[in-house]
Amino acid sequence: MSKQTIFSGIRSNLIAGFVVSLIALPLALGLAIASGFPMVAGIVTAVVGGVLVSILGGSHVTITGPGYGLVVVLLSAVTVLGEGDVQAGYLYALSAVVLSGVLILLFGFLRFGSISDFFPATAIQGMLSAIGVMLLVKQLYVMLGDLKTKGKILDLILGIPDLFGSLKGAQAGVLCAVGLGVVSLMIMVFYSRIRNRFFRLIPAPMWVILLALGFDTYFSLIGTKNPISKALMISLPDNLLTTFPTPDFSKWQEPVFWGIVLSVTLVSSIESLLSIKAVDKLDPEKRRSNTNKDMKALGLATVVSGFLGGMNVVTVISRSSVNVNNQATKRISNFFHAMFLLLLVLVFQEQLKRIPFTSLAAILVYTGYKLTAPTIFVSMYRVGKEQLFIFLTTLVATLLTDLISGIFIGLFATFVVHVVINKTFWLFSRNLLKPNVLMYKENETDNYYVGVIHFCTFLNFYKLKSKLDKIPQNEKAIVDFSLCSFVDHTVQESLNSYEELFERKGGTFEVIGLDVHDTDSSHPFAVRTLRPVKKLRVFGGGRTKRQLQLEALAKERGWSYKETPAFKRYMLRNFLGHQTAAVEQVYNLVVSADNSVSLFDITFSEGVFIAKESVQTTFLRIKLKSSIPVFSFDREMLLEKLSNLAGFHDIDFPKHPAFSKDFYVRGNRPSDVQEFFTDELISFFSAYGFYHIMSDGKTLIVRQFLRSATPAEATAMIEFGLALKKKIDV
Repeated sequence: MSKQTIFSGIRSNLIAGFVVSLIALPLALGLAIASGFPMVAGIVTAVVGGVLVSILGGSHVTITGPGYGLVVVLLSAVTVLGEGDVQAGYLYALSAVVLSGVLILLFGFLRFGSISDFFPATAIQGMLSAIGVMLLVKQLYVMLGDLKTKGKILDLILGIPDLFGSLKGAQAGVLCAVGLGVVSLMIMVFYSRIRNRFFRLIPAPMWVILLALGFDTYFSLIGTKNPISKALMISLPDNLLTTFPTPDFSKWQEPVFWGIVLSVTLVSSIESLLSIKAVDKLDPEKRRSNTNKDMKALGLATVVSGFLGGMNVVTVISRSSVNVNNQATKRISNFFHAMFLLLLVLVFQEQLKRIPFTSLAAILVYTGYKLTAPTIFVSMYRVGKEQLFIFLTTLVATLLTDLISGIFIGLFATFVVHVVINKTFWLFSRNLLKPNVLMYKENETDNYYVGVIHFCTFLNFYKLKSKLDKIPQNEKAIVDFSLCSFVDHTVQESLNSYEELFERKGGTFEVIGLDVHDTDSSHPFAVRTLRPVKKLRVFGGGRTKRQLQLEALAKERGWSYKETPAFKRYMLRNFLGHQTAAVEQVYNLVVSADNSVSLFDITFSEGVFIAKESVQTTFLRIKLKSSIPVFSFDREMLLEKLSNLAGFHDIDFPKHPAFSKDFYVRGNRPSDVQEFFTDELISFFSAYGFYHIMSDGKTLIVRQFLRSATPAEATAMIEFGLALKKKIDV
């Protein structure tokens, strides 16, 4: 690598780290206050995390520091463990932070990096929205000048009218602080709508700080004391780098203490893992993080942070997104963010003491709103009514209990909903521990084929994920759910992430086999259930991505597309080898303008009783102008060689020994078939030998695999069919 490249890389990461530090400063202070910790604890957390995780971590462009999800848990730890004594509660909470760091470190060594895959996506969203409600309500009190009111979240919500009423008799200093908070909130809300590029050079949280400092400077210039009292201002210790609190482990024998440790561990782990997965999608260099290595680094950083008076170190999505948006490419940007943050605190320590709590609270009020915005409720409903139910159940349960109970209630609610949708408990109980994923490489195309059976939900997605992670992302992967009875929202959302990842790496990721599954929503991530229905149509009118692509293919060619066309049950019985075939379904019919070429998905069965076998595949049908011999054509494999022993003889072509050796041709009248296979046609078939072709004398049927074709494969089949028809209909 050239010196110029190295320098430009350092420069871009340096700039990104600086920009992130401007956002991290007010957030670190605000999150510490909201958690019941001293303000300096937020700085300690961000600096320790930025240094250690950037050196030891397994992610590439993430930013670490105090997280939103831990605010509620840590505040509860300070309150419960301290029993009214805030300072004692803080020291007890520090010991919980240290021990949670040890557990997270252990999780990393035990390779628990995939733990987030076992939690339903909707339940996690419900938990995050509950955190948003708690953050919004509690910080609303602070933003409106009330620093003392404590209590349960429902009591705080009911007390909001009284909170506004209390402002009528408030002192001028309190009203000034509240005014700054309200204006700060307006800055956060309307910042994204301001298009002035000079204004947007400074992040919204930093504008909040500048507003507060400008307010204080105004009174200094006119020679008047700032009306906002020191009780409403930020306080930082004078000996910032020399005095550190000592964690108090004296409550380690109490069950409530370990409950808090587990809560802190689980919430910080989930928040970090989800953020890491989200940031990987944004990585400009298309890398994947080593989550287990990152957990080790986060655990060690949390232990160090706890001993220095800080909070849990977690990976944070909002600051990481800013990092990527400012052209960060390496972990060193996290290190730079920590150093700039420390420098800002040391250099501007006195100025920071002039910022009121209300301004920082406004930033967190806006953050809480973003976590629980009405659009989230709407998006859950669009995915499916059952997803809205799971989301609301988790949200309400978390508000009424705690984060750990809430997420597990959400998990249980998800499982119950899945049982209700499928109208059976046995689908899950009988098949949960069974292998349900088969992966192999298709000989004809070198595609990686992954077949899934039984069901695929958050309960067993790790089985599918372990297979997908083995596929090089610059290759082509096909995931087939034809034999899978149920696929949930979490799995489909995860598969969409894989699709994006493969696309960015130059590969292809296709999902097939969901076209005949029922759903009550048009959302692409809606749950899909395979049920025997009279009419093949999803209840909500929601087409799969594959169906939309087939429809677009038809439209592009000026052809027609029908999801559920009419069909004949015995339409295959005139073709060799399919005399006992019974067609069960035909769907996704793409037909040429002259009705001579059509492509369709088909499910048919052969045999009866215990010998019955169902096949789901894609056929291309070609109607010919004149009659041709009845024959079947396929590449000669082991099964075809064995069929010779059963009396089914391969038709040879003496002039083309290589063709005769490689391909298996059957026909009722061998001489007619030999005459039909001209030199030109043999050359054509040799070039496209991966197709299986059947003729009933008037019609040709072509297939490639014993599975549904992907849209790209369907396009290739149509091109092949048109070329074949042109050669025969001369």
